[in-house]
Amino acid sequence: IDTPLKSYHKFTEAKLEDFVIEKLQDGAKIALISDAGTPGIADPGMRLVNKCHAEKIAIEALPGACAALVALTSSGLNSERFQFLGFLPKKSSQCESILIEATLYSGTTILYESPHRLIKTLTQIDCLAPDHTVAVARELTKKFSEVTRGTAKYLLEQYQNRTVKGEIVLLIEGKPNHDTSLSIIEHVSQIKNSLNISEKEAIKIVAEIRGQPKRVIYAEVLKNK
Repeated sequence: IDTPLKSYHKFTEAKLEDFVIEKLQDGAKIALISDAGTPGIADPGMRLVNKCHAEKIAIEALPGACAALVALTSSGLNSERFQFLGFLPKKSSQCESILIEATLYSGTTILYESPHRLIKTLTQIDCLAPDHTVAVARELTKKFSEVTRGTAKYLLEQYQNRTVKGEIVLLIEGKPNHDTSLSIIEHVSQIKNSLNISEKEAIKIVAEIRGQPKRVIYAEVLKNK
């Protein structure tokens, strides 16, 4: 490729933004490309596009490979209503909040996750939403691509004794009708012990999962002390 190339990522986009805008205003044609995926989708691009709109510079987007959509369409999960939440945060409490949001959402949630954290994340999902269908899509569009789906417990059985490599897309089914054989007390205890959190935090999570007021869960716990 003879066309001049410049590295554009999260550490350089702010520095290059004015340079790119100035070149565009002078009549240059510039393409923002990714070595994998689509610019702006869990990749730099949104900031520059916003700047171009502010400066009245025309934007043309061409469709390309996007792991989130490839995973969705190949998973068989609900594609009429879905949300993309990007990469799961590394901090455990923040990750937990995102997963709770995903299990309560009515459509399919699409997330990106790293291979070395897959088991931990599936364990959290198994605790929060054991009845939901989950799909793990990895190495999409490549030679060893695969999409595996089932409950989080089933996926744990598939992946915990093997080395997982490649980029991971995690999909979580929308909220099904709540049907658990656990009592409120058992449910709070399970969430508390599995996630290693306080009883207060467990009560809040159980209330969200069951779709009941927090005071109802708290009263039941208090009654059995």
